[in-house]
Formats: sequence, structure tokens, C-alpha cells
Amino acid sequence: MNSTSRPVFFHLLADQQLAPGAVLLCFSEPTTDTLQLLSSQPDFLEFATGFPCLLAASQASGLAPEVLSSLQSAGCVVTDDALIYNSDELTIPQLPPPALWIDGNWYQAPPPRANQAQSASRTLALKLLQLVNEDADTRDIEDVLRQDPTLSYQLLRLVNSLGMGATRPISSFSQAILILGRTQLRRWINLMLFAARTGDHRAPMLLAAVSLRARTMELLAKECGLDRADQDQAFMAGMFSMLGVLFGTPLAELIKPLQLSDALVNAITGHRGTMGELLQALEYAAQRDATGLTDWLDRLQLSAGQFTLASLSASQWMLEIAREVKK
Repeated sequence: MNSTSRPVFFHLLADQQLAPGAVLLCFSEPTTDTLQLLSSQPDFLEFATGFPCLLAASQASGLAPEVLSSLQSAGCVVTDDALIYNSDELTIPQLPPPALWIDGNWYQAPPPRANQAQSASRTLALKLLQLVNEDADTRDIEDVLRQDPTLSYQLLRLVNSLGMGATRPISSFSQAILILGRTQLRRWINLMLFAARTGDHRAPMLLAAVSLRARTMELLAKECGLDRADQDQAFMAGMFSMLGVLFGTPLAELIKPLQLSDALVNAITGHRGTMGELLQALEYAAQRDATGLTDWLDRLQLSAGQFTLASLSASQWMLEIAREVKK
């Protein structure tokens, strides 16, 4: 591992409709080897030609001409810094001209005040989450799904649209549970909690952010040599870590009734164990703290290149999820 290398961050930006609109490549210094590794990937070319992949002019100016040229050839577009508006507003952000993209933590603000119907939906969502994590009877899970039409619709549509290995469309929850198995069902239901948020302007970006975090956690767990069960636990740790933002409730309070494993709870609440260290690394990444992230990657014996390529793969997966939910 080359400890002098620095990771490249795939930083998600919103568009004028407050949905995932672009990825901004960020790095703390002209990390030539990592950028060249990225630009040489066929997957990067596929990603960057199908979704805006931006490089701020202020960072592009510090790159060697051959590195900048290879990134542009792969589909990366240099953009004026003034086109990116940073917002940490607690209300719906409004883009000033000439901005086209929104950066910042605005979508992590407290959720909009819920009406009676939305409060009931939240109660059902948390009940469903509890049942799935308790490995409850299929009929009990179906009963709760039937009470939340939005969540039910989103789940079945996503499962069908992504294929999931089914030979025919899934038209019932019992079919979904049978075909997917409980592990995958748990994953998709948790994702849908972030998607099926009627009246919440944060929902598209929250779904994208949690998809990115969870999938990156899973891929890095694999790079660490963890087995498939632990990789799935890493995915869930990434997802559960953002439940507090989704519901506007302290995380420790939310996860109490979910009967999570000690390892998962320790990872989410105390960054303990390998999953907790991965989560800490991704929180440094969210802050674009290259020094903090690199230190944690060294602890995990992961390279900047491994992190960057995992981020690319997770971004591709996130985009697939976001597009299917948007249909």
C-alpha cells in the first residue's frame, strides 16, 4: 500500500429539483497515481458519460496537463466553482443564479414537520423495520406492508425493475420474501424507508447518500477480507447510521427496539470493531477530510486506490437505485 497516495472523493451534488444531479471529484492534493488509476477504468468512462462527473476549476488548475486530459477523455467535465452553491440551510434551499448544483448538508437538516398521516406512516415504517430485523413471521410483515401503500409500491417496483433473479414479476409480498430471502428483503425495505417519504424534500438525496454509504461499506468490508455475512452487516451499518437523520430522532433511541447484533450496535454507536472503523472512515470521507480518511484506511490496511474504486462502484449502484425510484 502506498501511504503517500490520497483518495479521490465522489461527492454527491443535488440538481435544481433537489435530486441527485452530479458527482464532484474532490481531493486534497494533486494525487496523480489515484487519479490516473481512476481515469483508466472502463467503469469510470461508463459512469461519467451517463451522469455528470464534475471537476471544480479551482482543483483542475493544479493538475498536470496529462492527468487533466485523461480525466476529461474519460468524461469528467471541468466546471466553474460559481456554478456550485453550498447550502447548510434548514429549509428548502434556493439556488442563486448562476448556480446549477447544490453542495452542503442541507438534506441532513431535521425532517419537515409531519402531519397526522405522515406520523402514522413513520410509526408503520419503524414497526416494519423492527419486524424484519426480528425475523418475524411473513404474514406479520405482510400485514404492516399492506398498511403503507407508498412503501409497498416502491418496494415491489424496485424489486421487479432490478430483476433480482426472478423468472416472472413479483406481485405479492410473500413472493418477494420467498424469492429474495430475509437478508435481501431487509436490505430493500431499509432502502425504501428512505425513498418513500412523501412531502420530504430531502428524500431523493437521503436515499442516494445512504445508498452510497451502505454500498461503499459493503465493498470495503470485502476488501478487508470479511466474509459475506459480515459484508452484509457492513451494508446495514452504513444504512442504520443515517436513520437518525431520516426520522429526526436520536439514533440510539431509534435502534433500541430493532434487536440488532452487539457488533452492529457497537459499530453504529461507538465506531467499534472493523465495521465501526469503516463507518468512521466514511464519515471522514463525507467531510472530505483526506488526512483523517487516509489514517483510518491505513488502520484497515486499505489503499487510497481501493477506496476510490469502491466509491466508483458504489456511485454506479446508487445511480441505478435513484433512477429506478424516480420512474
